[in-house]
Amino acid sequence: MFSRIYGWLERRVDVFAPFDDRRTPPDTLAGFTRFYLGPVKGWLALVFVTSLIVAVVEASLLLLVGRFIDLLTRSTPQTLLADHGWLIAGGALTLLVLRPLSHVVSEMLVNQVIVSSLTNRIRWQTHLYTLGHALSYFQGDFAGRLANRVTQAGPALREAATEVLDMIVFVVVYVLVALAAFTSVSPWLALPMIIWIIAYGVLMRYFVPQAQERSLAVSERRSWLIGRIVDSYTNILTVKLFARADAERSAVRDAMASHTEAYQRSMRLFTDVATILSVMNTLLLLATAGVALWLWTGEAITAGAIAAALALVLRVGEMSNWFMQVLRGLFDNVGVVQESMQTIAKPHQLVDRPGAKPLVVRRGEISFEDVSFHYGRSRGAIDRLDLVVAPGERVGLVGPSGAGKSTLISLLLRLYDVEAGRILVDGQDIAGVTQDSLRQQIAVVTQDTSLLHRSIRDNIGYGRPDAPDDEIIAAAASAEASPFIAELEDHRGRRGLDSHVGERGVKLSGGQRQRIAIARVLLKDAPILILDEATSALDSEAEAAIQRQLDRLMAGKTVIAVAHRLSTIAAMDRLIVMDRGRVVEQGTHAGLVAAGGLYARLWQRQSGGFIGESDRRPAPTPA
Repeated sequence: MFSRIYGWLERRVDVFAPFDDRRTPPDTLAGFTRFYLGPVKGWLALVFVTSLIVAVVEASLLLLVGRFIDLLTRSTPQTLLADHGWLIAGGALTLLVLRPLSHVVSEMLVNQVIVSSLTNRIRWQTHLYTLGHALSYFQGDFAGRLANRVTQAGPALREAATEVLDMIVFVVVYVLVALAAFTSVSPWLALPMIIWIIAYGVLMRYFVPQAQERSLAVSERRSWLIGRIVDSYTNILTVKLFARADAERSAVRDAMASHTEAYQRSMRLFTDVATILSVMNTLLLLATAGVALWLWTGEAITAGAIAAALALVLRVGEMSNWFMQVLRGLFDNVGVVQESMQTIAKPHQLVDRPGAKPLVVRRGEISFEDVSFHYGRSRGAIDRLDLVVAPGERVGLVGPSGAGKSTLISLLLRLYDVEAGRILVDGQDIAGVTQDSLRQQIAVVTQDTSLLHRSIRDNIGYGRPDAPDDEIIAAAASAEASPFIAELEDHRGRRGLDSHVGERGVKLSGGQRQRIAIARVLLKDAPILILDEATSALDSEAEAAIQRQLDRLMAGKTVIAVAHRLSTIAAMDRLIVMDRGRVVEQGTHAGLVAAGGLYARLWQRQSGGFIGESDRRPAPTPA
């Protein structure tokens, strides 16, 4: 029976419920909290009600103890059960049913409805929103720190919400019960509690803002520490190749020292407040005991009432200490939420226009019309570039380093928005189509091939997740990858297509990673193909073999190939030579060599393997 109840409760909050993942979360703490907790506010209200019932029952127990003591003092052992037996039995039975039931219902609501699902619901929503950010967003921060903020926002919000509900309910209920009980006996008995409440409010007014500020500092430095550690692990090969382990230890040590200092500063505040609170609680106990004794000497209070009063005061003192412990955790969570909010609650810089439609590619013509892009600077990158790539044309893009070739490719993929001009695919402005549909129509092999830490099968099939194994195997064979794939085995004994490649594909050589990337593009079979130094990591024999497959792949597609090794693109239909963000020459390989311009100089220097500043001359008027 309990399994069915648990299952029903656990399905009340849908982790993957649909939501608008383009809507920017509020950038205030209250707004951010409401944004993610709002959908479950009804369940949180139920948690509040059940916590209230539990607190009332627990506080009433102390009053029942006082009442029971009075019954004992007014009766003899011989007459107690005869005079009050039914009252005692009824109270015990009510307590036996009500106390466990209220606790069980409260625990079920918190554990099964809130804790088990709400955490991952918030993580899922923050993750999807973060995925929607532009490439520059991820390039400007540590991946580890971003992941830390996304994964910690969920539990921090959940714990903050449940802790606040418990804390407010229990403290308020105990204080109100004590005040009501004391006032019913004598206003004098309530006076110490009233003074304590006022002093407690003043203490919290001083404590809460400082705790919030210091907890945010702790959270920020913790994320920075995690980011530094993850950065060292991610780039461990570079660390070892340059023998920089000492430098990395020093960097992490500095980050850890900074976090320790911030944490110690935060804990000092909690210790100061705990000390003041201990003194206040002791004074409250002594003052209440003194007033109760004075009232007892005047026969204005019973022994049972005194016992209940002192028990309530002791319990309020314990609750206030618990309140401080909860506040410590609460402000840790508030700091995490604030830091996550500062990272997550940023508007997407690159968004689909309202009403954007999917890109439809029928011919594959690409047009750059007066395109300028300077990465937010006054000049550089791309400057008033015009270029048309005809449907099915194979174009080679060459030029010195920094000429703007990679930037041009990034603009075509809409990883950045152009600052002026426009880019058209089959007459459709790419700024007006959905980003996903644009990139689905373009297959890319990049120079810096990074694979996912998944199986070979998953990596090759990434562009077509529904592709059957026979097509994945065929793509691997076409990319000359089958021989080494057959020999792969990871640390868990998975072999061949099932073997995992490690983070960023580190278990494979550069050439092997590039062959997997080429196989992925072969399988995707998009109408527009971009090759960005696609064979740069291969030896000559493998390059020649793969080049034959690329030639077959390029048939019938619009192709833009970027290369420094000019021999790999010499046979293209047309070569576009770029310098300083503009097209300075274009034509066939033979024609450009005969013209004696920049391309001819680059061709002459190919045996050296470098294209340097000496190859640059003032850019002529664009062709």
